[in-house]
Amino acid sequence: MQERDDVMSVDAIMDERYGKVGTPEREAFRKEAYAYCVGKIIRDGRKSEGLTQQELADRVGTKKSYISRIETGSVDPSAGLFLSIINALGLSIVRPL
Repeated sequence: MQERDDVMSVDAIMDERYGKVGTPEREAFRKEAYAYCVGKIIRDGRKSEGLTQQELADRVGTKKSYISRIETGSVDPSAGLFLSIINALGLSIVRPL
């Protein structure tokens, strides 16, 4: 296989941009990425169910503005609220076999 100078491994790119695994910079990036993914799951599930942010907030006992911040990845919901939202959307968390 021919070696290319313009190709880098994903690990090398992540290390260069966000620091090595275990550094504060890499941990901050991981938290941001996690919050973004959680928000996307919730937003996609809400839209799939045809719910507004207000309707979802009413179902789980929180405010529309908080649902909005979760969906944009600005805040990370507690585990309890996350599970309540997942349940309200008819989703489930399944452990792979």
